Amino acid sequence: MHISKNERVYQILANIFLILLVIVIILPFLLLFLSSITEEGTLVRDGYTLFPKELSLEAYRYIFVNSNKIFRAYAITIGVTIVGTALHVFLSSMLAYPLSLKKLPGRSFFSFFVFFTMLFNGGLVPTYMMYTGTFHIKNTIFAMIVPGFLMSAVNVLLIRTYFSNNIPEALFEAAEVDGAGHFTVFTRIVLPLGKPILVTVGLFAGLGYWNDWTNGLYYISDPDLWGIQNLLNKMISDIQFLQSGNSTITTAMSMGPLPSTSVRMAIAFIAMVPILILYPFLQKYFAKGIAMGAVKG
Repeated sequence: MHISKNERVYQILANIFLILLVIVIILPFLLLFLSSITEEGTLVRDGYTLFPKELSLEAYRYIFVNSNKIFRAYAITIGVTIVGTALHVFLSSMLAYPLSLKKLPGRSFFSFFVFFTMLFNGGLVPTYMMYTGTFHIKNTIFAMIVPGFLMSAVNVLLIRTYFSNNIPEALFEAAEVDGAGHFTVFTRIVLPLGKPILVTVGLFAGLGYWNDWTNGLYYISDPDLWGIQNLLNKMISDIQFLQSGNSTITTAMSMGPLPSTSVRMAIAFIAMVPILILYPFLQKYFAKGIAMGAVKG
């Protein structure tokens, strides 16, 4: 196929622009990693740079001194993310499916009720009292799963819009003629056809669970139940305490300078690596789900 000169110029400019965009996106991650392996004194003196004068793995050595705690925290976070994301997607889609049916009595009222929860909530103190006093989830693994993430009005409305716009009603009618109930329609038709939006919502929920540290802060006082975010946050606090000059432990042990800044970079890099690995496999569903789920229904 013949390509005109203008089209060739456009392709070259588009490719150059995309290459520059990729470089701009990758640079912060590269800078973060290089900062995490830069010697602390060099990092403080020269600042963040892509060409550090002196490298050091002291930050990672400091982190992996407590590797048993880190592996346990990783296991907790991975388990909570998997279970919480699966429950979030399933419950959100179960609510979104009936809201997508035009024949549902009171559809507008229930849709407004879901939307209303996006604008108002009970507040932090009543929420804390309800979960600790009524549901008794404090210092249990459920404290990492239930509060805040188990259901999201935004995601419910995204899924509802996708179902309404991309699954023909003729499929529902044909299934009803064949004697299928709503649960069969939901599991055999709606969920398979809704894979793009479900993967998108699952990615949102998974990121929320993976990055969450507030639930651990509010509801977990047992360090053995901490996720990776809470553990790494505690490690940063410990470093700041030891560097404050008020710690008799530091003086007694004659410890050298702790890699405070580089440890922060290493902690941030460790926390985001699993998401960076997973995201490319879900990216095609993510783009399609956002594009179709955000169309007004």
